[in-house]
Amino acid sequence: MAESGARTVKAPEFGQTLRGDSWWAETIPVVLLLGGFGLYATLRAFEGRFYEWGPYLSPFYSPLIDEHHRWWKLSPALLILGGPLGFRATCYYYRKAYYRAFFQDPPACAVSEWKRTYKGETRFPFVLQNIHRYFLYFAIIFLFFLWKDVFQAFNFDGKFGMGVGTLVLLVNIILLTTYTLSCHSLRHLAGGKLDCFSCATFGKPRYKVWHWLSILNERHMWFAWMSLISVGLADFYIRLVASGAIQDARIF
Repeated sequence: MAESGARTVKAPEFGQTLRGDSWWAETIPVVLLLGGFGLYATLRAFEGRFYEWGPYLSPFYSPLIDEHHRWWKLSPALLILGGPLGFRATCYYYRKAYYRAFFQDPPACAVSEWKRTYKGETRFPFVLQNIHRYFLYFAIIFLFFLWKDVFQAFNFDGKFGMGVGTLVLLVNIILLTTYTLSCHSLRHLAGGKLDCFSCATFGKPRYKVWHWLSILNERHMWFAWMSLISVGLADFYIRLVASGAIQDARIF
């Protein structure tokens, strides 16, 4: 309860709002897409098979480490899962999305949340969100391996070729690259923290990089969702081909 002069003002109930639109509908696609991807990725990470066929390697398993289980008895995906998972889990946009959809904190703009003491991201485990920049460095390293996998996907028994799987991996890495380049932390590192580009070392080229990253950053939400869908579809396609459920169509 709060006092305003001589009046007693009752705190708003959870979900109370003056909005007249269906604000709750915004969380439905987030729950379906993010929740569905999380379930699928977890099952695939522990499955430990059907991740490679011919020149194709699933992005869930790249880089492929200890494929023959010489010292690691579990799925190879578990050795590298922390990098891409940490980058997405601490992403500024994804935080907003899953805080609202899964934690209802807050449910939406101008909608009251649960009555509790607000601690933000100052307590464990949410304080770990502050290391997003370091996960960005890992994500950039992973991009090199994924681009290498795409070039390998053009190599069919030592001959240049292209299959549907090649295009699937190519589209996926393009979307993953644009998602990474549109990252808020990368934009900040390039020049977001500067007050004066002309006063800084290499100010002009840094301004150009910051400018182009800013253009990508404006579409960060779309790149986040499109790359999430593409990486899941790329793994699913390779699993179908590797398991014999479908055949990869050779384009040339």
